Amino acid sequence: MVQIKTPEQIAKMREAGLVVAAIHAATREAAVPGATTKDLDEVARKVIADHGATSNFLGYGGFPATICTSVNEVVVHGIPDTETVLKDGDIISIDAGAVIDGWHGDAAYTAFVGTGHAPELVELSRVTEESMWAGIAAMKVNNRLVDISKAIESYIRRQPRPATGKYGIIEDYGGHGIGTEMHMDPHLLNYVSRKRGKGIKLVPGVCLAIEPMVSLGTARTKVLADEWTVLTTDGTWSSHWEHSIALTEQGPLVLTAPDCGREKLAQYGVEAAPDPLK
Repeated sequence: MVQIKTPEQIAKMREAGLVVAAIHAATREAAVPGATTKDLDEVARKVIADHGATSNFLGYGGFPATICTSVNEVVVHGIPDTETVLKDGDIISIDAGAVIDGWHGDAAYTAFVGTGHAPELVELSRVTEESMWAGIAAMKVNNRLVDISKAIESYIRRQPRPATGKYGIIEDYGGHGIGTEMHMDPHLLNYVSRKRGKGIKLVPGVCLAIEPMVSLGTARTKVLADEWTVLTTDGTWSSHWEHSIALTEQGPLVLTAPDCGREKLAQYGVEAAPDPLK
């Protein structure tokens, strides 16, 4: 069952989304050479507490931290610790969430640590982020779920190949519904699968977390013994971008973007829905 939200409920999700945006801003500033991933988790904890929110990551399925910190070849679900020290040239994907009055927000971004990153890493992050926005732009009333998957995959496939030969669209993980829980139906693939059909029709009140994950090589992953940390099987580095979006009568509302996604969506000829908190 897909949960359909009222405008009032979407406004609550916007509140949670703005907390997530604040976590992103604070952790991006703190992701410097010499910082540990545990340091970033402490930053996120403080932001959540300062906003009177709660964490939807901490304790989720036994997850021991407030954010996921996935460095270099780690795709998703990296656990913050004191041993992982960020180095100049690293990339890190930070996935964060928050809950306000029972309503969830969830978003991720890829950051560059220090300076002097290889051009293919900069392009990897750009391609991943832009594929997310292409997917968000396809979140239109009466479209189908598969239209989002197609937009994401098509964007990635159109890009010039990296020096490694290809971009790997991670197959084992994807987007999801979000609302009174962090992970809800429907599951959203980042590529088109004939086996999955067209998926649900998109109607006002549908809320999704759209999150492509792309590597500089394989689409395949493996999970470490901690049962959380997901790596590429060939050791190639990866990028992860995510936003939570509500579909409204006026169009998509990017709940976890400070400007509701207005600037980026305009580049795709799509007008973002107005902020319900203003």
